[in-house]
Parts: sequence; C-alpha cells; structure tokens
Amino acid sequence: MANSAVDIKEENREAYYLFLDNLREVGCCNMFGASPYLREEFSELDTKTAQKVLGDWMKSFSERHPD
Repeated sequence: MANSAVDIKEENREAYYLFLDNLREVGCCNMFGASPYLREEFSELDTKTAQKVLGDWMKSFSERHPD
C-alpha cells in the first residue's frame, strides 16, 4: 500500500497543536482517539489529515514540551 503525502498547512499546525495540548491538559479523552475532536473543531480537516496531525503532534510532543 502506497503512503501518500498529506498536505498540512504550516500556518494551521500551531493552532492544531495548541488545541491538542489543551485537550490533553483537560484529560477528556485518550489522545490516541483525539482525531475526531480535531475534525470537529477544525472543519477543514478530513479523517486522514486529522490522523496525520495527531501523529505529528505525538511525535513532536517531548521536543515541544521538555521537562
């Protein structure tokens, strides 16, 4: 199965990450299931893009939030 690139506008990435940071802080959901929350908040995101944003957020979390 080919892995196609997902286009995420860099100017929106900060807003997505801030939303996910806040969602994590509130603790209302398991973050592995947070992509539907992203899609609800940001109507421009489809399922695949929301999952990509979430994965990128998870990969970069420790770098963006050092102890």
